[in-house]
Amino acid sequence: MQRLGLGLIGTGFMGRAHALAFQHAGSVFDLPLQVDCVALADADPARAADCARAWGFQQAMGWEALINDPNVDLVAITTPNLLHHPMAMAALAAGKAVYCEKPLAATLAEATQMRDAARAAGVVTRVGYNYLQNPMLGLARELIASGELGEIVGYSGEFSEDFMADPQAPFGWRCETRQAGGALADLGSHILSLSRFLLGEVDSLCADLHTVHAQRPSANGPRQVEVDDQAHILMRFANGARGTLTTSWLRHGRKNRLCFEVTGTRGTLVYDQERLNELRLYQPGSRVETSGFRTLLAGPQLPGYAAFCPAPGHQLGYNELKTLEVHGLLQAMAGQPGSAGVDFQEAWEVERLAEAARRSAQEQRWVKVGVVG
Repeated sequence: MQRLGLGLIGTGFMGRAHALAFQHAGSVFDLPLQVDCVALADADPARAADCARAWGFQQAMGWEALINDPNVDLVAITTPNLLHHPMAMAALAAGKAVYCEKPLAATLAEATQMRDAARAAGVVTRVGYNYLQNPMLGLARELIASGELGEIVGYSGEFSEDFMADPQAPFGWRCETRQAGGALADLGSHILSLSRFLLGEVDSLCADLHTVHAQRPSANGPRQVEVDDQAHILMRFANGARGTLTTSWLRHGRKNRLCFEVTGTRGTLVYDQERLNELRLYQPGSRVETSGFRTLLAGPQLPGYAAFCPAPGHQLGYNELKTLEVHGLLQAMAGQPGSAGVDFQEAWEVERLAEAARRSAQEQRWVKVGVVG
């Protein structure tokens, strides 16, 4: 079997999620490639060495050395957003495939450079929108595309958490425009990608971005917050549907509320990531109409689920979704057709939506997405 050398940059939450996914993929799927965990890099060399030992990597090294290591074929980037661009550009220049966490870059200009460099390099790219790998979202997309809900007329989407809800939460890199981009970039990129996944192109939008806590404490005293805490967006889809989108990292009690409601002329479909193994479907005129929404449970009849569990209703989790994403990436690396995942081109489309929202909020007007970028 052909071997694939993996180099992983970053040892935080997402770095560990990537390491687990690559290890787990080989135990649940018949992989087309044998993954060798060649090198691990982190800003803290001691932590890199500790994590390399714990996660089964052969060695720890600096990120530049990792990218230039001839044994590394695939570079996985799980660093803060500001570093995605220089690391990905270096990896692409070296002819390496790149698996980068979202958002693709800190600015649309950087995202454009990354997309164009990936095209020129002709290598496989993937971006970490692993929620889209959920078998239930695949079912939702199928129900929408098949006409089960009729003509789609309305959409509402939300991604909210509460990790910045405390006004005394300290100033961090997520509070700086050059490093992050606020709740819209951090959380909103997921609901923007999900909106495209379900309903396709967005024609135009109108957005309002709001910074609730203008300052946050730091070791050197209060610092000015440069980014949005929440965003509200009106959308017109190319298929004629209208939609609303909200995102916030201030919403007390919400831990991972990535949710949507799709309304068609023949029914409504509801989903919430905090109950990621369920869809709720309402169809007027059916025998169960008086019972309200039906709950559809995930099970082995859905693509991807059976690899982890043979029984319906036994639940997949976050790390299983990451493993499904890695499986699609490895299929693409092996040249297998139909491999699932978000590449740099699609991730750029998400960044263009975010930039259109920022432009709309700044200029206080509707913006045609197609003219952005």
